[in-house]
Amino acid sequence: MPTIDQALAQAARLAASGQLSQAEALYRAVLKQAPMHPNALQGLNGLKSRQSPDPAVQLFRQGKFAEAAKAAENALRKAPNELKLLNLLGAAEMQRGRLDAAIAAYGKALKIRPDYAPAHNNLGLAHRAAGHPDRAIDSYRAALRHRPGYVDALNNLGVALQETGRTDEAIASLQDAIAAAPENAQAYGNLATAQQQAGDLAAAIKTLRQAIARAPSAESHCNLGKALRDVGDLPAAIEAFRAALTLDPTHLEAYLTLGPALRRAGRRDEALQISEQGVAKCPPSADLQLNIATLHQDLGGLDKAAEAFDAALKIDPDHPEATAQALYLKAHLCDFDGVATLAPRIPALGIDTGPVVPFSLLAFDEDPTRQLKRAEAFAARYPAAPPPAVPKQRPDRLTIGYFSADFHAHATMHLMARLFELHDTARFRILAFSFGPDRQDDMRARLTAAVDGFHDIRTLPDREAAALARREGVDIAVDLKGYTKDARPGVFAQRAAPIQINYLGYPGTMGAPFIDYVIADPTLIPPEDPRHYSEAVITLPNCYQVNDDRRQIAPDTPSRADLGLPEDALVLCCFNSSYKISADLFAIWMRILGQAPDAVLWLLGSNTWAEANLRQAAQAHGIDPTRLVFAGRLPPAEHLARHRAADLFLDTFAYTAHTTASDALRAGLPIVTRRGHSFAARVTSSMLTVLDLADLIAPDAHAYEALALDLTQHPRRLAEIRAKLAAAIPETPLFNSALSTRHIEAAYEAAFDRLLAGKPPAPLAIGA
Repeated sequence: MPTIDQALAQAARLAASGQLSQAEALYRAVLKQAPMHPNALQGLNGLKSRQSPDPAVQLFRQGKFAEAAKAAENALRKAPNELKLLNLLGAAEMQRGRLDAAIAAYGKALKIRPDYAPAHNNLGLAHRAAGHPDRAIDSYRAALRHRPGYVDALNNLGVALQETGRTDEAIASLQDAIAAAPENAQAYGNLATAQQQAGDLAAAIKTLRQAIARAPSAESHCNLGKALRDVGDLPAAIEAFRAALTLDPTHLEAYLTLGPALRRAGRRDEALQISEQGVAKCPPSADLQLNIATLHQDLGGLDKAAEAFDAALKIDPDHPEATAQALYLKAHLCDFDGVATLAPRIPALGIDTGPVVPFSLLAFDEDPTRQLKRAEAFAARYPAAPPPAVPKQRPDRLTIGYFSADFHAHATMHLMARLFELHDTARFRILAFSFGPDRQDDMRARLTAAVDGFHDIRTLPDREAAALARREGVDIAVDLKGYTKDARPGVFAQRAAPIQINYLGYPGTMGAPFIDYVIADPTLIPPEDPRHYSEAVITLPNCYQVNDDRRQIAPDTPSRADLGLPEDALVLCCFNSSYKISADLFAIWMRILGQAPDAVLWLLGSNTWAEANLRQAAQAHGIDPTRLVFAGRLPPAEHLARHRAADLFLDTFAYTAHTTASDALRAGLPIVTRRGHSFAARVTSSMLTVLDLADLIAPDAHAYEALALDLTQHPRRLAEIRAKLAAAIPETPLFNSALSTRHIEAAYEAAFDRLLAGKPPAPLAIGA
């Protein structure tokens, strides 16, 4: 045991920090050695008075804050200068959300006694809650001037400094808090958060392990799991999340993090099981239902996913991400009524609400102003690192880094494979950075044979992936995913290269300060539209979309009978994804079928629920549901060949055909489209313009319907258009891979030359 003086000093410190039971044990230990020691007796009596609080304190501890405030005010009438009562009144008012009243109470206490450290500390809490972190920092520092080593003030100061971006100062303050009270688990957790903010994940993990060693808690294990996840150690992260649940089976955050970690590890069934356990053990959580919905989508249970989204919105009707994802799923199911119920929320989603994934709303809202606001709000989730230094001279070869999750048999590779093969290796060094599945198929083989280096960055955290790209000397990083599924915008926020470009995968602005350019063409982003893009626009002379001119079309066209089509029907088709089909557009299609009795509508079979809903909708429009024919999946060459069995492709609106448009046109199938207001709504228009088939572009929905109906009723005109398309295919720039590659390379060089000259990104027009 320490000496009596040491024990008394330690007991006083414990009492001052509120650790009353530990202080009492020390005082009683002293009294066993010196039964009448006056300081021990005085200290013990002081504890007894604190442990037998007045009514205001009792009410506060019971959570009856309004009653506690009233009791404190009554007591202050008799003792207006009682500091503890003023401090208690401030705390009660804070708990009630009456921050001005709390600040007034603390201020009055400090007028009476300017060196009263607890009031300075609590005033800091009130200022922070009121959104004034700088005032909070001043109050915490005042508390520490009057009581050096005040643990609560050191801890609170560290948190406030972290919130204002003063990470180094925050870390120092929190380290002082731990030195003053090594058992304070909260300070360890806050220190780890500050270390993570500083990018020192290794230090954060060490700090959290220290916290767990001293005082194991579900929160500390959960925070450790997040840090381990962020450094790419998924097995250890999963173990930490499970440890949190062992300590507290009702810990919601552990369920919310363990499920996605298991999903990321490919253990989706297990992730679903643990998430459903969380529903059973925790209070209702919209976020947990959102996780469950995502897992059901992964596992193909779209109906169950819809139920989980509905459950999330029942818990929190205003949950922005649940609303956006529910809309997206209901559109996949062609649940027109479900979409209509949520549609009034669309204009505000991601703008007046919390952020949502911008891609989820592209098929619902083509207003470019809202698309930009939505993207900017979402991009703000990714703190941007400063860009690398501007190179001093032009390298012999520019190093281009392409980043994607789709370097396998995927639409992106079907478009881009030839670009990788045709890059000028004398002028460019090409690297691929893959964060998608390790699929060793023919398309992956083509890519790896064409590029100078292939990096699998699936397990690398964003910061390390960006650092790898910088070590590899990437001059221009090309993001092929944007905000689509499995995207990694965090890699670009950490600055993989001095120039970063949004291309091909995401049809719109990313609204991100860390993306410098977007590649487009005059149809996609006309001269009046760049204000809707955070990026500087690179305008290619033809169509922005590169194509692989070596794509094979199966030589034999299957018979209509083999495809489930009537031999003598007029076949109108749309192979776009089901989520792009709106109720209004489907009504147009049904009116066309109503006036073309020998026609059928041939659609891509997305899922059984969509097929059933579309047949039911056709019936409601008075159209025989059997006139809707659904196509199954086929290998790419056979899929292209079956387009020849159709007569006319009917495009969707807000999100038009993209790869599906180039597939149809390459196979010689004309497309009727409507030129919309956004990037995603103009891609088909871009292709038709390059093919000199602008007559197939309607300005609005009414003209689209009239044009499509006219072509169904005038087969000779339709035949002439098909002949014109067939003649254009061999000569069109749309399918000239070498020409597209040269234009894209010219774009890269123009952007780099501007950087080298010390100029910021600006619009660039590439000549023909």
